[in-house]
Amino acid sequence: MSKRTKGILLLILSAFFFACMNMFVKLSGEELPVFQKVFFRNAMASVIAFIVLLKNKAPLRPTVKGSWKFLVLRTLFGLTGVVCNYYALETLVLSDASILNKMSPFFAVIFSFIFIHERPKLYQWLILGGALFGTVFVIKPSFANAAFIPALVGFLGGVCAGAAYGCVRKLGLMGESNPYIVFFFSTASTLIVTPIMIAGYVPMAALQWVYLLSAGVSAALAQFSITAAYTYAPAKEISVYDFSQIIFASLMSLIVFQQVPDLWSVVGYVIIISMAILNYILSRKNSN
Repeated sequence: MSKRTKGILLLILSAFFFACMNMFVKLSGEELPVFQKVFFRNAMASVIAFIVLLKNKAPLRPTVKGSWKFLVLRTLFGLTGVVCNYYALETLVLSDASILNKMSPFFAVIFSFIFIHERPKLYQWLILGGALFGTVFVIKPSFANAAFIPALVGFLGGVCAGAAYGCVRKLGLMGESNPYIVFFFSTASTLIVTPIMIAGYVPMAALQWVYLLSAGVSAALAQFSITAAYTYAPAKEISVYDFSQIIFASLMSLIVFQQVPDLWSVVGYVIIISMAILNYILSRKNSN
């Protein structure tokens, strides 16, 4: 199996687990503070990553000189992206929140250029513009729209996630191990949100514990998968497959929450996913 094929399969797998994570977070209820949800999500991922490192007898420290900078940047961007995504999930339809977060592959291309000098071509800039146009239909910018601010925050989460994955790509090329990248992000972000979580902690019912622990496990599996995916292949070659999360999220939204996105959102989905497919086709053509 080629590296590119492995990257594709891992990215689809990560998309499924991220959709599961979002579903469990939404099921946990709006009454729980965002930072409480983020804490459990990252704490579980940290524990799982720690176990993997111990099993592999890997060191609990960076193994590559100079990787600290990108580990810290990955944490800051990644944590901001998660907080924004969870905030958006409280109000938006599951598939709307997911498509806004899936702006990350477009921005991953830009941040890959910034961090590792994978220079985007002109058509990729034009495609990014098309994708941004598509988000207008999902966000529906108007202060008369109660979901406008959550949608805007969700979009910001997608930008931050793209920056985080650009850092992951850089770390992978530097030779930093996948489990350690996940462990560092999960542990550092857990420590950052712990004081905020304690200050505003809300007692949880048994089912809410199950949902948040399940979200944490799903997040860990998704992080391992996507971290490995972007170390196998460049974002410009495989990122389109990350949009399979929209399919998973739409099915979960319909089956679990009985929610259907409005027509304008569907138009936005079509535009954004079309831009992703076009980017993939043109990237493949240029590579050949």
